[in-house]
Amino acid sequence: MNLPKRTAWLLVAVTGISMLSYTDTFAQKKKKKKKKEKTEQLQPWEVDTLIKPIPINRQRFTDNVAKQVRTADLRDGSVDGKIELDDKATSAVLTQALLRDVPLIEIHIENLAGTGAADQTKVRYHRALENMMKRLNAKTFTVANATYIKRSVRNFEEIIIAIEENRIMDYVKENANIYTLDNSDLLDNHPDAKGYVFEAIGKQNPEMMIKRLKEFAKEPYADPVVAAAAKVVPGTILTYATSTSMLSNVVRRNKDPLVQTIVRIASESRTPLKVLPFLGDIYNKRKTVAQIDAITNNPVAYYQNLVRLKTQGETIADKTIDAEINYRGLQFVREVNRLHDAPNATRFKSLLPFGAEDLYFMMIASQDEIYTSSFTWMFDRMLERMKPKSGDQLLEQVKKSHFRTFIRMAAGYNTLSSFLATMEESKKMALMKEFVSDLDKGTEDELEDAVDVADAFGSITDPKLAAFLKDEVISNYERKNQTKKGIVVYGLLSTIFKGAENSEALSGDLDDLIPPITYVPYDALRNAKGQVVVQTFFYGDEDGKTSFASFKSNFPAAKWKSVTNKQWITYTSTGAHPIIVYANLPLSEPKDEEAQRALATYMDEHDIVPTMVIHRGHSYHLGGSLERLTPDVKVVMLGSCGGYHNLATVLDKAPDANIISTKQVGSYTVNEPIIRNMFDQLLEGRNIDWISSWTTLGRYFASKGSHERDLFSDYIPPNRNLGAIFIKAYRKQLQKLDEND
Repeated sequence: MNLPKRTAWLLVAVTGISMLSYTDTFAQKKKKKKKKEKTEQLQPWEVDTLIKPIPINRQRFTDNVAKQVRTADLRDGSVDGKIELDDKATSAVLTQALLRDVPLIEIHIENLAGTGAADQTKVRYHRALENMMKRLNAKTFTVANATYIKRSVRNFEEIIIAIEENRIMDYVKENANIYTLDNSDLLDNHPDAKGYVFEAIGKQNPEMMIKRLKEFAKEPYADPVVAAAAKVVPGTILTYATSTSMLSNVVRRNKDPLVQTIVRIASESRTPLKVLPFLGDIYNKRKTVAQIDAITNNPVAYYQNLVRLKTQGETIADKTIDAEINYRGLQFVREVNRLHDAPNATRFKSLLPFGAEDLYFMMIASQDEIYTSSFTWMFDRMLERMKPKSGDQLLEQVKKSHFRTFIRMAAGYNTLSSFLATMEESKKMALMKEFVSDLDKGTEDELEDAVDVADAFGSITDPKLAAFLKDEVISNYERKNQTKKGIVVYGLLSTIFKGAENSEALSGDLDDLIPPITYVPYDALRNAKGQVVVQTFFYGDEDGKTSFASFKSNFPAAKWKSVTNKQWITYTSTGAHPIIVYANLPLSEPKDEEAQRALATYMDEHDIVPTMVIHRGHSYHLGGSLERLTPDVKVVMLGSCGGYHNLATVLDKAPDANIISTKQVGSYTVNEPIIRNMFDQLLEGRNIDWISSWTTLGRYFASKGSHERDLFSDYIPPNRNLGAIFIKAYRKQLQKLDEND
């Protein structure tokens, strides 16, 4: 039902509560309503105007909801009945859900018939609606969150309708999902329905539910949730078992044999966290806690035993095994990286005890930090140690664990052809067919495999192989019974593969989904004062101090003035096009993080919002830098590897960011020329053009030594960052489809 224009919040019009002026049209209800005969009475939720004035005793509850609606409206800086963001589609979704649909739900609640007990029901509904709005207002307004917000609001009203129609149990059985869970305070008077939701989702997603154990620790359905969680997140169960909180009792009372095995590790092991990956060994009585304890002090034996679990296909605690094998493998690679100037005999000595399968997992574990020279040595050693096996046999031995990541890395470091050359032709093509198959599996937000495929394709130079992959992607796209995720994934990969060699053509193909990929408009980087604000993060280790000393060379006194205090430095351009660069000083740890927080506080207090963010430091520092990203950020220079999880995190916070990353740890000898190139364009008030930038930079590095040329070749400009392009386009395409649901 379309509603007429109104000049005030609907609740104000009837109750006289002081709220905000409004001049927009309520959109049609999401759920299509059946036409009613004139003689048939409409249901309360089918009437979008108040049937009766809101009584005084409930006005404060409706007012609380209205305040939350106002808070949502104010998120863009003004209260005008619209949530305006750079992404118009996201703006429309959020405006409809938070500023249109929520006030309508308020009206529908008030239109429910009855008095007395019904009054308390309405109050409870209003309180729940206020709580939902607080939860939604706490989220960043991104593409992914807009979908969640829209579905949460829809689910809220659907639950109320199901309660009022006495079919709530049927509803929750059909909708045991995150939205019903998060709106479950509506089910407080329906314990059977609430219990069903918690238990069902606890089995579907125990990793999420176990984090909320406090909410239902005293309920009987806590036990099956704990048992389900033990299979996928045993570390959390171990943490609870060793705690002194009530959650320890919840775990220790559980009769599940696997839970009790975790309790035994907590009680008997000297190093329970290191023993936990061997939960399957202990549970199946292959090893004792004492036997595992005995190997934890030997790094080589410990790592090799972790690899043994992977090659045996251990499924119990598999995520814990992955986490531990990644952490331990990374320590070996970091040591190799640290010795990068030493002779190979010294540098790689610590890796000599390891076999091909050990090195395979080690390379994957270090994907965000491994140097090119480290990877190529380990790759060659892996090929040598795997003889007489072929590449496909090695992959079978490691149960094809993360094989897409390995192929992506091998392609990126120009070693894929060598790996494929160890196989028979039929085995090679079968592997690459599998590489692009089943990318539609998993939930809609599980994209790591698809991003690996997109990134790998950008590095494949074999025309025959590239053509084969294109055909396979099209074949997957056209197959019958394709899922929504599959249609989007394979449709976008087909587009990206077609335009991989021509960024301008690819940008045109995707222009209805994402901003241009070949440049960043100068105006998009300026704030209301016409300034381009840049924030740079430095860290207090030796690398950070060296990078900072080099960074200062970008600001000659003829073009910049600087101001320094005890914690940060500010550079301001002196020309016609203002640029302000804030950088924390690389103070010794932990004062470096204190400086970052102090700078962040200063910028927040003065409403200074960066549109460019530069991270200078190793990838293990990256999390601190990414915390400060906002949707206003349009350029992110990672200065370290841009693996899938880093790319996804950046785009979660800054959906339209152009990301510069490198296949290995960044180098100041490359970072500074890239930064100067960007600043030179901005100082002239020009767009940052990635194609011309990389052409200019390519000429610059061609005149340098081979070491610097090799380092630069590992840097990926935003127009060639196919993984980031895929993630951005995928999320926007899903949102468009969701709008039509």
